[in-house]
Amino acid sequence: MVDLKHLNRIRLVADPFFQQVIATCLLKTNYRLAGVDIELENSEKIPKKETVIFAMNHTDRYNYWPFQYKLWAMKSFPYTTVWVKGKYYRNAALGRVLDWCNLIPVPSLGYLIEELFKKKFKRRIDSFEYRAIKDLIEGKGVGDMTAKLGSEVLAAKEQFATYIHDTYDSVMKKVAELSRIALCETGLNLIIFPEGTRSLKLGEGKTGLAQLALHTGKKIVPVGCNNSDQVYRWTLPFAGKGKIVYRIGDPISVNDDLREFRIPEKFSLFSKESQQKYREQFEAVTQVVMDRISRMLDERYTDQSEIPAENSKHQIPNPK
Repeated sequence: MVDLKHLNRIRLVADPFFQQVIATCLLKTNYRLAGVDIELENSEKIPKKETVIFAMNHTDRYNYWPFQYKLWAMKSFPYTTVWVKGKYYRNAALGRVLDWCNLIPVPSLGYLIEELFKKKFKRRIDSFEYRAIKDLIEGKGVGDMTAKLGSEVLAAKEQFATYIHDTYDSVMKKVAELSRIALCETGLNLIIFPEGTRSLKLGEGKTGLAQLALHTGKKIVPVGCNNSDQVYRWTLPFAGKGKIVYRIGDPISVNDDLREFRIPEKFSLFSKESQQKYREQFEAVTQVVMDRISRMLDERYTDQSEIPAENSKHQIPNPK
């Protein structure tokens, strides 16, 4: 599972070898044989002499791959790392590949509750137990759910909730450190899906990206991904024929566009205290970013009526 021990093993590098292997052996061959056309509109807007945070909508499992591939093929930009959900590391082999690819796992509170519960009680958590423990961690108490908890869970609930809370704090501190190292030391660009969920229609953004930008001062480059969901139609990582268009927006600068939301003092990334104290700034920056992404998208990604019913609920949990 993704815990502090796992995160401490990650060593980000400026020129990840395994990304090059995948680009050369899998993506280049797949895109050529399948007839995949990848277009980066306004690529000149991507800064070349500094690292940035790419903020992209998340339409399908693989929609960052063609973007990474195109940047690699252009030979003009740094390599990237990506925030990846902790749930994908449940498969040990897949988790190893993701680590080789120079990515940053971001375990959500929900993920840690499920994984640590299974580790402690030797079984999967049920919905009542999950809700009760999550409410307890968030300071809401458990209310009438107490009666629905098993005796073993009931006896350990407060101590277990404290353990999960402390574990979550420690792993998010490490995620913050890895993100800062990627942008400020290793020379990597960072791709973040601010929705925190996979959906055809652009959803609400979560504040993790805003916190990171305000903390590091790095520019945010909004990217609208169009038609990747029509190219990557299957669970397997193989693209079909089609054209993917990434529209690049003007970089959003903390010292310009976001000047009114800057936080002059140092704050702890992803901490509960910071999120409470600076919630308005984080949410305001997030809204600016989501508005800019929306401008880069075709209508079908911003208009709910254009989304087929079977895809409208195609989402995965938020990593927050």
